[in-house]
Amino acid sequence: MKIRYNAPTVLTFTFLSTLVLILSQTLIPSLTESWFAVPGRGDYSAGNIRNWVTLFTHVLGHANWPHLVSNFAFILLIGPILEEIYGSLSLLIMIGITALVTGALNVLFFSSGLLGASGIVFMMILLASFTNFNRGEIPLTFILVLVLYLGRELVSAFGAQDTNGDVSQFAHIVGGFIGSLFGFFRGGKYL
Repeated sequence: MKIRYNAPTVLTFTFLSTLVLILSQTLIPSLTESWFAVPGRGDYSAGNIRNWVTLFTHVLGHANWPHLVSNFAFILLIGPILEEIYGSLSLLIMIGITALVTGALNVLFFSSGLLGASGIVFMMILLASFTNFNRGEIPLTFILVLVLYLGRELVSAFGAQDTNGDVSQFAHIVGGFIGSLFGFFRGGKYL
């Protein structure tokens, strides 16, 4: 038996994110803050090339090991299935688009920075609910996932009890919306 690199996009994403966290916690303490976190609205400068880069790279940065593990537990579970269905390049494009949109919207609407792959997680969760449907249908699994996952995020984002002040429900909601669009339009066939 041999070990196979079965999902190149998902596995490379996982290994790069892990490497960024290891380097940030050992050799280059400012790495995540400098290159893998989107600055908030007041700190973003369109003239700074680093700020443009972070619109994509923020999904590789994580605050700590629990943050990384919680995101990649889902990504490693769902991602390989999606990569098999849609293809490695299409999934990479979907990850890139989701990163760009969540990063740009964060800069436009929030003063706090953004880092982590949770927008990607929610994109994959909603996209996965569309893996077996026919044109003209809306899968019941999609509706239930939408209600359970995004409903919880909406309640957390706008509810009186914000117990996760450091979690960006906005990135979760946007990532889920983007995954829904990819799924509805069969992302793998149109990208």
